[in-house]
Amino acid sequence: MATWKHTEINIDGRLVKAQAPIIISASRSTDIPAFYADWFFKRLEIGYSAWTNPFNGVKSYVSYKDTRFIVFWSKNPRPLLAYLHILEERNIKCYIQYTLNDYEAEKLEKVPSLEKRIETFKLLVDKLGLDSVVWRFDPLILTNDISIDDLLYKIRNIGDQLKGYTEKLVFSYADIALYKKVKYNLEKNGIPYHEWTVEQMEEFAEKLSIMNKERGWNYSLATCGEKIDISKYGIEHNRCIDGDLITRIAWKDQELMNFMKVKIEDVPAPSLFGDAEIPQDAILLPNNKFFISAHKKDNGQREFCGCMSAKDVGEYNTCPHLCEYCYANTSKETALANWKCHANNPFAETITGK
Repeated sequence: MATWKHTEINIDGRLVKAQAPIIISASRSTDIPAFYADWFFKRLEIGYSAWTNPFNGVKSYVSYKDTRFIVFWSKNPRPLLAYLHILEERNIKCYIQYTLNDYEAEKLEKVPSLEKRIETFKLLVDKLGLDSVVWRFDPLILTNDISIDDLLYKIRNIGDQLKGYTEKLVFSYADIALYKKVKYNLEKNGIPYHEWTVEQMEEFAEKLSIMNKERGWNYSLATCGEKIDISKYGIEHNRCIDGDLITRIAWKDQELMNFMKVKIEDVPAPSLFGDAEIPQDAILLPNNKFFISAHKKDNGQREFCGCMSAKDVGEYNTCPHLCEYCYANTSKETALANWKCHANNPFAETITGK
């Protein structure tokens, strides 16, 4: 995992060492926008928060004094709408990994109605811009009641409604055997799941690619954390914390660009002999600017994860969505107990109020 520059924060007259990350993830571990937005923005105002390491129980501190960019992860980011002006005032840019599934009929998630979540998606795009809200259908789960064609129908329904509101669709196949907590939670809750075979993954990818073209979506398609290579269907490996996307959104932030070692350059004026020449791998920006990707994978992440380094400020066992396939909660009971602890002390250093 990334090692960030450290600083000292004053807590009741006591100086404490804290990491001072430039890029924040909020969060892979829990749904901060849906349930802890009040807490997060209060801690941002105070200047620091704390989190408890799930492996050794040690409390660590995170200072927000250097924060320039936040990647939000959520199934219901509607509460963010009330706080986006704060990020603008502080010159902190962001984008949202918005998991917009449709498991309503199967009751696999405790989330607002699909209609409401699609409305939220569009409101966020209106506020942040087209490239700042990424659609995820994650995970794709097969059960006795959900087939490949069922999943494609669900995606088609959402994809038609999001046309013009997003550039990308990210998905993952439910790798249940690899995640003990997911397997345990599904079996405990009586969900008759099926593991994906390579042949089924290929079938889904081919049909999704065809649908993407035939329906005129033209979304960029990508998998999250998957080993399988399905690039022949135009589906890439995703980088959920993506240095290139961060650059596209925040290229005017010189401090952030210096940290990421990205050089923003001017497109040369056309010569007498034709159009301006720029490098083949150049990524164009507004105002006749371009850059060359400097994205670097965080080696602390999973083998097939392409994310760059960011400091995650969430905690596991705190998400009340209570998804039946959850990887972040050991149990529903533990998550609800921690949620209640938070409610009793909603602006504490940690999410759990401890």
